[in-house]
Amino acid sequence: MEKRKDVKVFIIGFMGVGKSTVSKVVAEKTNIRVFDTDKMVEREEDLKVSEIFKYRGEEAFRMAEKRALMEICHEKGSAIVSCGGGIVLRDENVRMMKKAGKILLLEASPSTIYEHVKDSKKRPLLNGNMNVQYIGELMAQREDAYRKAADEVINVDGGSVEKTSDRIINVFGL
Repeated sequence: MEKRKDVKVFIIGFMGVGKSTVSKVVAEKTNIRVFDTDKMVEREEDLKVSEIFKYRGEEAFRMAEKRALMEICHEKGSAIVSCGGGIVLRDENVRMMKKAGKILLLEASPSTIYEHVKDSKKRPLLNGNMNVQYIGELMAQREDAYRKAADEVINVDGGSVEKTSDRIINVFGL
């Protein structure tokens, strides 16, 4: 059997689009490592993402996120990486990801995102604004950054995690 090439796939997209869930399924199906930048930051800071935003501010979170990304980029071998929703807001992060691998944008409609996050208390940017209109406004602010960074785009509206993970495996030769 032909050995697959080492590849890192960085999954980006708005919060609640399914990056963490899909990453785990791809990792299970392919037996490659999975990284989650938010979980890495939480371990490093010994706080939940929402607590980092609340007590230390967004800038502290973004710096910790950058350190996590640097660590992943220096790892050898293939990996699937679930990235925090705002990771592409910094050009240096996008450059690091492009140098280390490929960037996949998962996208969905604001109503799909709302359905995924409506019961969550772990979304600091949505606290007090948990509605489709606000989600759509935030998504619109980030859309250019997501699109500019992405090597591939998969829309997950109405799709299953299984279908999405299989498509990722096929597109990136995992």
